[in-house]
Amino acid sequence: MSSGGSRMPYRFEQIRCPNHPDAHLVEDYHAGDMVCPVCGLVVGDRVVDVGSEWRTFSERSGGDPSRVGAAENPMMEGQDLTTMIGPVSGDHSLGSAQGRLAALSGANRSLRSAMHEISSMADRLNLPRGIVDRCNLLFKEVHQDKRLKGRGVEAITSACLFIACRQESAARTFKEICAVSKVSKKDIGRCFKLIIRKLEQNVDPATASDFMARFCAHLSLNQQIQRAATHIAQKTVELDLCPGRVYTSIIAAAIYMAAQASETKKTQKEIGDVVGVADVTIRQSYRLMFERRRELFPETFQCKTRPEDLPKL
Repeated sequence: MSSGGSRMPYRFEQIRCPNHPDAHLVEDYHAGDMVCPVCGLVVGDRVVDVGSEWRTFSERSGGDPSRVGAAENPMMEGQDLTTMIGPVSGDHSLGSAQGRLAALSGANRSLRSAMHEISSMADRLNLPRGIVDRCNLLFKEVHQDKRLKGRGVEAITSACLFIACRQESAARTFKEICAVSKVSKKDIGRCFKLIIRKLEQNVDPATASDFMARFCAHLSLNQQIQRAATHIAQKTVELDLCPGRVYTSIIAAAIYMAAQASETKKTQKEIGDVVGVADVTIRQSYRLMFERRRELFPETFQCKTRPEDLPKL
């Protein structure tokens, strides 16, 4: 022990064969030894076997059973580190009693219901597991904060999913979230604003590039048209040609303009069905962009129809 009462730190040295230090030692768990495969020297003894101490004879069980239970669930109260009582010789009384006690936990019941709702919406939107996990944690934070008490669970879960998609760079529009939800766009928007303000969540503003690849893929448009439509939408925002217009109407008009200049023409209805905007909305944004259409196209875009010859709606 050194001066001042502090203890010397322990040093763990890797066991090596003195004759062959680079050899990878073989562990013999039955004998509890570590043996050098080159010379056969027993380098270490009393090796602890970390495997199971029982044998598995069932063909259905697969690998060795584990005694640690399921992984902890950060969504549940107490992280779901509980013991489940199974039936013993057909007696279900203890398991039933535990089930009734677990049902009394209102917090876990609400969280499980919300998780089921989030998973259902995510499946219909084909969202990956990472977005679902982020949405679950965000809902738990909102649930524990209690400053949105009185708001519907469906509206909160929809708003949390909208935020999680933005944060994971897989943005979805309000209409897309509303299409798989049971609440109106207005209610989702209100909860979205409350969560952003009260929980101080960072959500970047939506841009054309967040949606363009997915929308163009649904419309079977190639990457050249996609890049042109993205450039048109970005230049429209920079030049402030469509003040007060939502980003989806600008995206739809940009896709329509790029498609009309290419050999793959798309109608306003086809684009509107994918983007989720009305035909008249596309026409209104297109007319605002039309006067400066020559400035919107990228120089590398090979136009089949010149910007001067684009239709004037």
